[in-house]
Amino acid sequence: MDRPATAHPATAREIILEIVRNMREGLEPLHYSTLPPAIFHVYLHPDDMERLRPILPRIIDEARRALDAELETLNRASLTERLKLSRRADPKIVAPDGGWQIRVLENTDDDAAPGDIMISSELALPAKDEFGSGSMTKRIATRRMGGVESTKQSYDAAPATVVPITSAFAVIEYDDHTGRKTYQMSKDEIVVGRGGRDYWTDIKLETLPDVSREHFRLRRDPASGQFFLKDLSRLGTTINGEKAPSSIEFESGEKRDRNLEAPVPARARIGLAGVVFLEFRSTAHG
Repeated sequence: MDRPATAHPATAREIILEIVRNMREGLEPLHYSTLPPAIFHVYLHPDDMERLRPILPRIIDEARRALDAELETLNRASLTERLKLSRRADPKIVAPDGGWQIRVLENTDDDAAPGDIMISSELALPAKDEFGSGSMTKRIATRRMGGVESTKQSYDAAPATVVPITSAFAVIEYDDHTGRKTYQMSKDEIVVGRGGRDYWTDIKLETLPDVSREHFRLRRDPASGQFFLKDLSRLGTTINGEKAPSSIEFESGEKRDRNLEAPVPARARIGLAGVVFLEFRSTAHG
């Protein structure tokens, strides 16, 4: 499916309206109140980000005011329904205790285009009996690409019980937006990232666009059993807190792989753009 043609760069007003739309899409009615998402990550094409950077504080301030105004409008409409007594209105929408948290970031996806606006928001939900112990997080992803809007929602439950480990070269444990995962590496090379239509990944991470679609490759040398990591990302990879050398460089707008690798210890914490962290353990070393 071809991406929609983008007519113009993203404007400050369009960004604010998209934040408000994301909030509306993410409303979660309880019995006595309705909760809105409180944390918003807004992703813009680098060109839009650079153009709007001087006024980002003003955009964030006016977005917060627009969210407050939308809550008032929605609650007024709910009160009107109650007065009509025609049906039970949705419970009142309650503003987040800690206020609206909004961050505007650069969208590093290769297929991002000027004018695209992607927003990922979060809402922490109270524990419910039917969900088991612990709370859940509701995540709302809205996109406006070429003027075409889309929405995706997911609910993340408490981490599941880890399955017993079988024979493998290495074990990798991590958390993404879908919960706790364990991956058993049983081949000599794997690809880790968000994946996509044109990007194969062995570990497909459901997370923010800070993580590249093909973020890094992890290779095992069969002769020595040593593991090596090749960073293919835009925002970087760390091994036990140390930045791995980037294997990618850009020449005249073209991406080139320099084939640089970094050794990975038998036990390591691998960070992807500071967003997701993988706990790596070589089974040869216990």
